[in-house]
Amino acid sequence: MSSDPLVIFTPSGKRGHFPAGTPILTAARQLGVDLDSVCGGRGICSKCQITPSYGEFSKHGVTVQDDALSEWNAVEQRYQDKRGLIAGRRLGCQATVQGDIVIDVPPESQVHKQVVRKRAEARDIVLNPSTKLYYVEVAEPDMHDPSGDLERLRMALKDQWEIDNVTVDLHILQKMQPILRKGGWKVTVALHSGDDENPNRIMQIWPGYYEGTVYGLAVDLGSTTIAAHLCDLATGEVVASSGVMNPQIRFGEDLMSRVSYSMMNDSGADEMTTTVREGMNGLFSQVASEAEIDKQLIVDVVFVCNPVMHHLFLGIDPFELGQAPFALATSDEVRLRASDLGLNIHPSAHVYLLPCIAGHVGADAAAVALSEAPDKSDDLVLIVDVGTNAEILLGNKEKVLACSSPTGPAFEGAQISSGQRAAPGAIERVEIDPVTKAPRFKVIGSDLWSDDPDFEAAIATTGVTGICGSGIIEMVAEMRIHGIVDAPGLIGTAAQTGSQHVFADGRTNSYLVYDGTAQGGPKITVTNRDIREIQMAKAALYSGARLLMDKFGVDKVDRVVLAGAFGAHISTKHAMVLGMIPDCPLDKVTSAGNAAGTGARIALLNTQARVEIEQTVRDIHKIETAIEPRFQEHFVNASAIPNAVEPFPILNSIVTLPSETFNTGSDSGEGGGRRRRKRT
Repeated sequence: MSSDPLVIFTPSGKRGHFPAGTPILTAARQLGVDLDSVCGGRGICSKCQITPSYGEFSKHGVTVQDDALSEWNAVEQRYQDKRGLIAGRRLGCQATVQGDIVIDVPPESQVHKQVVRKRAEARDIVLNPSTKLYYVEVAEPDMHDPSGDLERLRMALKDQWEIDNVTVDLHILQKMQPILRKGGWKVTVALHSGDDENPNRIMQIWPGYYEGTVYGLAVDLGSTTIAAHLCDLATGEVVASSGVMNPQIRFGEDLMSRVSYSMMNDSGADEMTTTVREGMNGLFSQVASEAEIDKQLIVDVVFVCNPVMHHLFLGIDPFELGQAPFALATSDEVRLRASDLGLNIHPSAHVYLLPCIAGHVGADAAAVALSEAPDKSDDLVLIVDVGTNAEILLGNKEKVLACSSPTGPAFEGAQISSGQRAAPGAIERVEIDPVTKAPRFKVIGSDLWSDDPDFEAAIATTGVTGICGSGIIEMVAEMRIHGIVDAPGLIGTAAQTGSQHVFADGRTNSYLVYDGTAQGGPKITVTNRDIREIQMAKAALYSGARLLMDKFGVDKVDRVVLAGAFGAHISTKHAMVLGMIPDCPLDKVTSAGNAAGTGARIALLNTQARVEIEQTVRDIHKIETAIEPRFQEHFVNASAIPNAVEPFPILNSIVTLPSETFNTGSDSGEGGGRRRRKRT
């Protein structure tokens, strides 16, 4: 084993050992990490900015010391003086490896930018926002009536709109009088409607009749990505949507890694809270810029997130979520001000976080329940929000059950040898020829298949860079359909599979997808370890769904809904071949797209929906997979492709899966099969 320091890059997950003194940019290039540089490492362009992380990372098995990188140098100081660097950033061409280090490559330093696919789905929503505009005519001050301007504004709202109990923040009061006089005592007021605990609140005042609008944000704060949808509160229209990678990913790709980081490092939770809020503010600036609006017009925000993100965003240490009984600080809805969270929008903007269902079934699952309404369904529906931590709902009008299942980051392309996040150049669709066993594929950014004569020209700017989550699912399923992978998950030899794309790779075999080395590109393969990662992820997903079916007392469901940005890009046929979801007619397996984001928009645009989901969440019954004995049994069975015991009759009527197994138990066969232990 190398004694050189270990360098780990996030979000790609790529790692390698490098001698002390190696520039981070050099390490990134040798590992194929997507780190930009225009000036060739001379410290001029600043495209190679990186963020080092320090402390104990149990997920990666390293402890990063304060001196893991070389000291800040004159080149970095010169750039800092001229243009400024974000706190904590270094230049990858200047910082050199001195010890084990975890390096995050921020989105702006990546050549191939992440494609955040959490789009806003088209949806009819009853419009009843929390903030509305009211035009009023205010009585002018009178020597015989000593009341103040605010009191007369309140009176106008009561007389003309029957709105009582109105309050105002200091920053509005400070500018109210000149606005009233400029408008000739006619003004438009943005008023946030109160509730049983809070009065109506004046958010903004404009002189005369204001023809504009105010805005709200529906935010899906995921462990991997953050998506924000900017909505016109007067019309409900989504005027802009944008997304970014969650910058917390450098502390751990999965949730429990972040919980572990907070446990192992004294200021770990605070550090992650600061990081995600900074990322949130960057996203808000981005979406406001896209819509060409003033951020001060954003007066309402609704957040949905899983419990760990919920706590870290609020500045609550997630320690208790890392151990049984996984107690939340609060499972109720949370109402705050933007200023409480350091959000750079309207200073009095209201923030609403949907309630969590239980310890590992969060506000994002509540938002999915609001969007898809399983409690109002006549048939039995299974809703799976596919992500790093899958959240699963099963129910109908009778009852709704919920659980979470730790699928890990494999479905996001992480922990896969040629895996990557969804970005231009990533393989996202795959087909294998049944005769030649050769693959063809599509990449993000092009509609052409790789065997099209114009394919190379179409991808000239991006190249073929790796395999994203939807691509690896189709790849493994296609390999199973065409006899390259057997049911236990072993890749056969070239002779066993009849494919010249299979090659010996140590003690097992791998499958060649694409070789771009002649053009300076990557060699993209699927290894047996990759197959195992997908088996573990899909087994966790299926086991959670099957456990809920046990609790419901059923062996089949009427329909399946795949939620989440990732779920929207999964081929239902390939998902069933893998055994990710229960056997079901393919026309009964649908995608809800970003259902959590849709639920957030519903809660943003209809305050009555907030009341409804608060009640619905109280009625959902949570199943804790960690204490259910049958979960492990289902997991073992679901590790096979598609399953070791479940019959899958509907799938078998659509496709015939080969029955051969490649583990012959012999030591021969070009690396095929697992070695039999010698008896002693």
